[in-house]
Amino acid sequence: MPSGRGAVVFAAGIALWLAARVAGSPILHMVAVGLVVLPFAAALFARWSRFRVSVRRRLSDQRIAPGQRVTVELEVENESPVWTSFLLLEDGIPRPLGRNARLVVAGIPPRSKQRATYTLVPEVRGRYSLGPLTVDVSDPFALTKLRLGFDQRDDLVVTPEIERLETGPASPFGGASGLSLARHLFRTGEEFYTMRQYQEGDDLRRIHWPSVARSNQLMIRQDESTRRSTAVIFLDTREPAVGSSHAPSFEKCVSAAASVGALLARYGFSIRLATSNMPPTMVTEDQMLEALAGVGHVTSRAFSAGLTRLRSVAAGDTTLVVVTAPPQPTELTSLVRSGVVFGPKLAILVHATDPRDLPPDRQSQLEGRASSARLSLSRSGWEVLVLPPTGRLRDAWQRSKNPLPELTGSSR
Repeated sequence: MPSGRGAVVFAAGIALWLAARVAGSPILHMVAVGLVVLPFAAALFARWSRFRVSVRRRLSDQRIAPGQRVTVELEVENESPVWTSFLLLEDGIPRPLGRNARLVVAGIPPRSKQRATYTLVPEVRGRYSLGPLTVDVSDPFALTKLRLGFDQRDDLVVTPEIERLETGPASPFGGASGLSLARHLFRTGEEFYTMRQYQEGDDLRRIHWPSVARSNQLMIRQDESTRRSTAVIFLDTREPAVGSSHAPSFEKCVSAAASVGALLARYGFSIRLATSNMPPTMVTEDQMLEALAGVGHVTSRAFSAGLTRLRSVAAGDTTLVVVTAPPQPTELTSLVRSGVVFGPKLAILVHATDPRDLPPDRQSQLEGRASSARLSLSRSGWEVLVLPPTGRLRDAWQRSKNPLPELTGSSR
């Protein structure tokens, strides 16, 4: 395939040949013929040289936060026995991340490698696939180019924005060895835990005689059965309620779910994540962030359908976190009913539109619905945080004096 320079040289050769015919100059005629033939000779050279090039892509991080810089390194190896001329690399980049990356690599000696790098600073959460990659190989005069395609792709996960919440919940069961570790002590068991002084009625078979010899007091072995405290995070993804994907209100809901989930994971809770179209699923912190990175809106209008799925994991010692918009009166009934069988409950209500940007009558309507929802949920044992799409969860969290510790403390 001729390059732009090759086409110019060919056109110049034709023009010079016409001038040679008019002037009758054999020398000028020979130069014109050489210019006409040169692009074709370059194309034959590029094809017969049998360039063999391989490319590997490496990312400095596979998962990053919005606004974090990631470096992409392209390693080009010349597997052919001849030098390459300069190479033009073009790496496919999804549109939300910008234009395709184009880099130039100078001639590579036989059996050698060169590296080229570029950087990306994603601002929008999501799961992105980098690639495919194309390499344009040119002849020494850059009169022609040979395009090589590589379908190698690498995934880049941009997690939701996570606000650092300073304090976290204690276990509703007590925290003998960690905030989220629930310990039920039994008089029998396989796993030795600790000792305490003998009390009337204790099983004499549990007396630990070596400790009696050291302390001159009757000491009883305590055995344990352990399990982690559980939290369920429900993210409302209905477009009629929280808006479409990448809208400010939708992104604030995703960010709030990720922030609370990261807090619970940091304090050792076992997390189940649910959305309007996904049943409660046990996830690690990394799995939760990757799932939230790719979550999108659904067009369903039914709020109760998603809440009904929570019944399968409901328990009196399980913390429930619901992130949604201020519910309608009919939706509020379903939300209150779903929380009855849970222990601690937290609702984060995100306005679909900032009330301050609306006319006074519309503003009062939205704020009234949020106030009514807050009052009803509070009477049912919920803690409630209300946010505008541009608000900060951390500020509301601090103003409420850390809702989850109060909730978990009340369930002991």
